[in-house]
Amino acid sequence: MEKKNIIACLDVKNGRVVKGQQFQNIQEVADPVELAKQYNKDQVDELVLYDITASVEKRNVFIDLVENIAKVIQVPFTVGGGISSIADIEKVLQAGADKVSINSAAIENPDLISEASQKYGSETIVFALDAKEVAPGKWNVFSKGGQVDTGIDAIEWAIKGVTLGAGEVVVNAIDDDGAKSGYNIALTKKIAEAVDVPVIASGGAGKPEHFKEALTEGSAAGALAASVFHFGEIKIPALKEYLANENVLVRGIKE
Repeated sequence: MEKKNIIACLDVKNGRVVKGQQFQNIQEVADPVELAKQYNKDQVDELVLYDITASVEKRNVFIDLVENIAKVIQVPFTVGGGISSIADIEKVLQAGADKVSINSAAIENPDLISEASQKYGSETIVFALDAKEVAPGKWNVFSKGGQVDTGIDAIEWAIKGVTLGAGEVVVNAIDDDGAKSGYNIALTKKIAEAVDVPVIASGGAGKPEHFKEALTEGSAAGALAASVFHFGEIKIPALKEYLANENVLVRGIKE
């Protein structure tokens, strides 16, 4: 069995880590470089940086911030936000990212996924989607930071992303974002069963049990969280110990 990944997410706005709920009421939290250092020390499995307003503001991700974070961590580093071309991807990878996360740009130009995966390898391309439930058991993809309903079915969109060449899918459940009431297990599981690449659960982590649910019942390969880690409500080493004790294979724990 593959070991599961615990992933910390830095949502950045104007150079500072921020956190909101359901993509609204954004509040400043911390300096991203200092937080990245702490997560590296805590042996997080991966770190993700999302420049959350880059797409809406129609600008590129802050490359200097990517460079500064890459210098202080030794774990896989994914960067997303405002990446809309091969040139953007090249800049982010040269700045020290290991993977790029493509979201809104793929909706406007799906060919970007296939072009990028052919040039850099599917393992470098993360297909991120922001999904919201629009009817019982039906989720649509939302773009522009969760503001616009595209009318695209989330499960079908995930399948298309993988068909185009993405090597990983991140499922951001808008309804659960920041609520700390648990990941959207139904949505995550449906997508994980529909594609043959790792699926990462995102949105809703509030306690260790939620991670276990996502990684077992939800069939996720990894679980991503932000505020519970930022505010020390859940310590990553303790979370890994808990998961190991619950027979969930995680990295950094001796079997």
